[in-house]
Amino acid sequence: MRNKYGIGFLSIVLILALAVTFACQYSYRAARQKMEARLLAAEEVKKAQAEETVTADGHALKEDCYYLKNVNGYVVVFLSDKKTAYEYTDILCEELPESVREEIANGKYIENQEELYGFLENYSS
Repeated sequence: MRNKYGIGFLSIVLILALAVTFACQYSYRAARQKMEARLLAAEEVKKAQAEETVTADGHALKEDCYYLKNVNGYVVVFLSDKKTAYEYTDILCEELPESVREEIANGKYIENQEELYGFLENYSS
């Protein structure tokens, strides 16, 4: 009789262990699919933001560079062709440090948008 109860008890423990294992696997897979969906959505948002263009008088693509020039006493941002105005600023050239004024007089080169807006934030009022 003891063996009969022992076998039944062992069977119940094995069934419960298998049920817990399957439940853990199911919850792990569901969480993983949810996380992958979130990462995919985040990548799509980043890709969409990277492909945006900014407009002023000209259009800038992600690979464009910029030049800063003095126009009528103000700093104006030009695209890589040095002819198309990208953005007009309220930054007066006479209020800039001498070294920066000289660079702008020669057409200060800015490699990317982050550097451009970093410069504009530093010198705007």
